[in-house]
Amino acid sequence: MFSCRSSRFAPVCINLLVLLAVGLPLARATAGSEAPPAVRPNVVLVMADDLDVLLGSLEAMPRLQALLVDQGMTFANAFVPLPLCCPARASLWRGQYPHNHGVRTNLPPTGGFATALANGMEQATLATALQAAGYRTALIGKYLNGYPLPEDPTYVPPGWDRWFVPVTNSAYASYNYTVNDDRTLRSYGADPQDYITDVLAAEAVAFIGETAGLSPRPPFFLALMFYAPHTPAVPAPRHAALFPDARVPRTAAFNEADISDKPPFMQALPPLTPAEIEEMDALHRKRLRSLQAVDEALQRIVEALAATGQVHNTYIFFTSDNGYHMGQHRLSPGKGMPYEEDIRVPLLVRGPGVPAGVVRQELVSLVDLAPTVAAISGASLAVPYDGRSLLPLLHSAEPAAKWRQAIFVEHFRPPPTAASTPNDRSSEPPDPFDRQMAQRQDLTPDWVLLRTASYVVIERAGGAYEVYDLINDPFQLRNLAARVHPAFLAQASDWLAAFKACSGWTCRSAEMRRAPALRLQLYLPLTTRG
Repeated sequence: MFSCRSSRFAPVCINLLVLLAVGLPLARATAGSEAPPAVRPNVVLVMADDLDVLLGSLEAMPRLQALLVDQGMTFANAFVPLPLCCPARASLWRGQYPHNHGVRTNLPPTGGFATALANGMEQATLATALQAAGYRTALIGKYLNGYPLPEDPTYVPPGWDRWFVPVTNSAYASYNYTVNDDRTLRSYGADPQDYITDVLAAEAVAFIGETAGLSPRPPFFLALMFYAPHTPAVPAPRHAALFPDARVPRTAAFNEADISDKPPFMQALPPLTPAEIEEMDALHRKRLRSLQAVDEALQRIVEALAATGQVHNTYIFFTSDNGYHMGQHRLSPGKGMPYEEDIRVPLLVRGPGVPAGVVRQELVSLVDLAPTVAAISGASLAVPYDGRSLLPLLHSAEPAAKWRQAIFVEHFRPPPTAASTPNDRSSEPPDPFDRQMAQRQDLTPDWVLLRTASYVVIERAGGAYEVYDLINDPFQLRNLAARVHPAFLAQASDWLAAFKACSGWTCRSAEMRRAPALRLQLYLPLTTRG
């Protein structure tokens, strides 16, 4: 938890005190202090890019802590259906697993914006459902990787009334980018006022004000999609000197001593060198610094809602498209792996009837957000959705009487030509992990996993397994696949097969199976590790 007593967070303590003294009176009542109003509520969805939940980044965001954690609900076990930007974002808009919406990777022919456009995915999304239900909709910030096609840079997908989306890859570096502003291309330079997080926040505030001025005033849905803290994680000039002593948490998984029980391509990884660790620490500091402007933007959003009289009639969701690893199991910084650092994301919610300061332990997924927002708004999703509405959880502090027993996560190997044929205008810059794995495509097969409250089972193409007891081994150091009872592995494999083939209600049915108990064999060869 954030503490001003820690030298690591001392640079942001002054800002926190200012927030408490100046910013909070605009939203002093807690998010759940009054009954949901009769008019339809607004929804603001804020998404960061590659934001970890296990490396301490959230604790370095004092406004987020004060405005969302303290005044709303934290889902402590939130996951993505696939830990990669474009498939996860497509799942957000459709409420479906990637094997159902068809966007499986970041680039064609198996993913990216071009695939979404070609398969008609955009014709029926959360945005089209909300617009049909009378909501004014806005997407401000990052859309899908590979957007737009070079021949149509002013394209706007169905369902959006307001569209302010960068069309150049330079947006990741925060300056010198071009934006599709409602079908008009606008270029931004390298001055401090062009810093992309601040520009996106200003557009979001303007949308809130403009919508409040309409008569009759419609309910609105605002998706504010930041690029931070994605590499290269460029901070605003005002934050460039913060966190001088921060470093990647040295957990037991960091630079793991023995990875002989991991897959073959990981067993070949040497221990991290001091130089590599120093580079990771430097990137970690940049990530924390880049998030400070996001933290300030959250306060601006709450203040704009308060100033227009809508703060008590607006749900605010905060999440990320995937998690992030930095040195765990000897891996270079990146995502796309089946470990906790990559598959877990923050999910914070405040809004009408949401009790303040509540932490929920239920297993939830990014595929749940579309049906949740649809339930809040009264909109009807036009496609069979795989997730489930979180609305029954949002208005209570009591544990759910009946909820899913497992989370399903999948991952597909990028096409072999993807690295050599990117769309240079809008493909995201590679993570260090992308370069680490570039020569090992043949050794990184597709994988799927089951994640219950107490264990995870990873199944890789070809039949290799990893099994981790998360209660006794939360850092996933001891792969129990060679020790578990064959009956347990057979049940887990059958469960995974049901998920891989599921669609719509069959996905919700599959996740309600009773989780088999993790059983170990009594007699093992003396050479077995762990």
